[in-house]
Amino acid sequence: MMLETVCKKMSAVQLDQLKKFGDRARRFDAAFVVLDGDGSPAVVCASNGTEPDCSSMREFARSLFEAGKNGARIFASGQVIGTTLRAGAEVFGAAFLNLGGGADAKMACCAAGMLDEMTANFESTVKAQEQIEMISAELAQTYEELVLLYKMSTSMKVTESDANYLQMACDSLTDLVNVEGIAILIEKTIGNVKRPVLTAGSGLIDIDEKLANVLFDRLNEQVSMGKEALLDSEVDSKFRYSWPGRIKNIIAVPLYSNEKVAGLMVAVNRLDKPDFDSIDVKLFNSVANECAVFIENIRLFTDLKELFIGSLKALTNSIDAKDQYTRGHSERVAFISRWIAEKLGEEEPLDEQFIHRIYLAGLLHDIGKIGISEALLCKNGALSDEERNQIKSHPAIGSNILSDIKLMADIVPGVLCHHERMDGKGYPGGLKGEEIPLIGKIVMIADAFDAMTSKRVYRNAMDIQKALSEMEKGLGTQFDEKIGRLFIKHAGYELWKILQDGMVEQARAGLGAYGTSAVGALLR
Repeated sequence: MMLETVCKKMSAVQLDQLKKFGDRARRFDAAFVVLDGDGSPAVVCASNGTEPDCSSMREFARSLFEAGKNGARIFASGQVIGTTLRAGAEVFGAAFLNLGGGADAKMACCAAGMLDEMTANFESTVKAQEQIEMISAELAQTYEELVLLYKMSTSMKVTESDANYLQMACDSLTDLVNVEGIAILIEKTIGNVKRPVLTAGSGLIDIDEKLANVLFDRLNEQVSMGKEALLDSEVDSKFRYSWPGRIKNIIAVPLYSNEKVAGLMVAVNRLDKPDFDSIDVKLFNSVANECAVFIENIRLFTDLKELFIGSLKALTNSIDAKDQYTRGHSERVAFISRWIAEKLGEEEPLDEQFIHRIYLAGLLHDIGKIGISEALLCKNGALSDEERNQIKSHPAIGSNILSDIKLMADIVPGVLCHHERMDGKGYPGGLKGEEIPLIGKIVMIADAFDAMTSKRVYRNAMDIQKALSEMEKGLGTQFDEKIGRLFIKHAGYELWKILQDGMVEQARAGLGAYGTSAVGALLR
C-alpha cells in the first residue's frame, strides 16, 4: 500500500544514524523500522531474527502523517511506538519501535522517550548537514568568484581591445551566475552627444537605445542616493520603475571613471533563485570595478601611444623642416611604406605586427639627418666628396640613435637599409639582393618614389608617369623586382590619388590610426 506522502529523501549519513539507533534497540529485544513517504522500508532492524510486520506499520505511518504532529505515539496496545521524522517543516518518514507482546506501560513510556530523543538528534543532524551544504555551496561560489576576478586581473593587458575584455567578463559572469542575460554599456560621444552604447553582452538580453538611456538615468539616480546598485523586482512587491514585460528582476551596477558613472553592467532575470540579493551586488560590483580599471588603463595607454607617436612625428617634422623641400616627407614615406606592405600582404602572408613596424621604419627612416647640418641639407649646387659622404652617413646615424632603444630593434633594419641597392651599389653597407631585409626593400621604394614626385632644390617634381618609368628602369638593380612591379601596378591610380589630394579626410583619419596602432604593436 502506497502512502503517497511527500517526504524528503534521507541522506546516507541520516540513514546510518538511524541504523545505529536500530542496533542499540535490538539489545533490548525491540525491532526498529523506518518507512519513507511511499511506505517502503528505508531501515529495518529485526529483533531476535524475526522480521517486523511492515504492513501494519504503514497504517500507523498514515495516521502519523495525517495528524501532522511531533512526538511519539503508542500503537497496538503499547507494542508499537511511532513518530514522524521531521526537521522543521520537512518530513523525512516515520520511525517505529516494535516492543513485542511482553511490553508493559513503563517500557512503552521509556521507548517513547527514546524515540523523541532520537528524532531530536535526527533533526539536529539534518540541520547540521544543511548548514554544511550551505557553507560548502557558499565556499564553492566564493571560490568561483575569486577565480573569475583572478582571471580578469591576469587578462588585463592594455594591448587587448576593450570590447574583447568586456565580452570575456560577460561570458565568464554568465557561466558563474544563473541569469537570463548580462550586458555592459559604456558612455561614448557620438555626434557631440554622450550616450550609453552596448559594448558587450551574453545570454538573452535586448537593450535598445531607449532602454539604455533609461538604465543609465535610473542608475545615476540610485548612485546619487548613495546606493551601490540599481535593484528592482516584482517578487515581493510591485516594480519601483516600469520595465519591458520580459523583465522579472534586474540589477545594474556602475562602472566609474574619475568618480563619475561612465558605464554600467546590467543583468536580468535571476533563474536559480527568486531575486538578486546583496551577494549579487557585491559580485557584480567587483567585476564592474575590474572592467572600469581596464577601461581607464586602456584610455591612459591610448593617451601614452598618442603622446609617443606625436613625439616621433614632431621629431621627424623638425628634421624635415630643415629643408623646405622635404616638409612632410617622413609621414608620406611612412604612409607609402605601409601601403606597399598591405598590398604585398594581399599576395603573401605578412604578419600584422610587421606592417606596423614598416610604418614606423618609414616614419623614422631619415632620423639620422638630425646629425647633418642644415646648410648641407639645403645646399643648392654640387656636393664635394666629403659632403656627399656626410649625407650618406645619415642611415648609420639613425641606426645608432635607435639601437639604444630596445623596443626599436625591429625598426632599425628599415632605417639602416633604405639606401641600399639590389646590385650592391647602395650605402651604407653595400648589401646586395637577399642580404637586404624586406623592411629595407619596402622603405627604399617608398623613399625613392616620394623623392621623385617631390620638388627638390636641384630639380622639379616628376609626374607620376615619369616617376613610375624611372622606377621600372631600376627594377632588379636599385629596387626589388617583385615588390617594385607590385608597386608600379597599383601606385598609378590608388596611391597617387591619395597623395595628390594631400591625404584627404579619410586618408588622414587612417594615417592617425596607423601611428597609434603601430606604437601599440611596438609596446607588445
